[in-house]
Amino acid sequence: MQTALDLIRAEIAAHPSNAWARDLGYEPLYAAAPGARVALVGQAPGRKAQESGVPWNDASGVRLRGWLGVDDATFYDPDRIAILPMDFYYPGKGVSGDLPPRKDFADLWHRRILAELPHVRLMVLVGGYAQKYYLGVRARPTLTETVRAWAEYLPDAIPLVHPSPLNFRWQARNPWFEDEVVPALRSRVAQALAADARA
Repeated sequence: MQTALDLIRAEIAAHPSNAWARDLGYEPLYAAAPGARVALVGQAPGRKAQESGVPWNDASGVRLRGWLGVDDATFYDPDRIAILPMDFYYPGKGVSGDLPPRKDFADLWHRRILAELPHVRLMVLVGGYAQKYYLGVRARPTLTETVRAWAEYLPDAIPLVHPSPLNFRWQARNPWFEDEVVPALRSRVAQALAADARA
């Protein structure tokens, strides 16, 4: 028997705006199940993730799992962590990196998916697109300022810089991130996931 989440996934794959992705053999790349306690919202799948069908299966994902304090099994269990990028398809290559997620994509699908995840206790917002969308006017003018103000968004959300190894200069300039944000993130994620035992 198909669940509401199954039907939503089928709608996403069949939507006219995603015909180009179907032609390339791409499936919508996200993970969600009713028991999820953490929702991880990023930008969009990279080419490697899209082609493999496994989100965050690169060096960025390794670092992200380290920041979250979870192993692969926990990270890829949709009944624990929902992975909802701002676009579920690889957007293609631009002049200076991957293209941004489509502006209207999250409006079409995120709210409906999250409505089927009643136990989410924490949203982890990775990067500026997710932060601007979910924090709205509460987001600061720059990503660095938003992440620096991480405590203001608790207990519902916590903003992160992208875990790409290419961000090593940002991390070197902002040691407070590893000192303050990462420990708080691990603690909040652990608390949200531990809630499984009390549900």
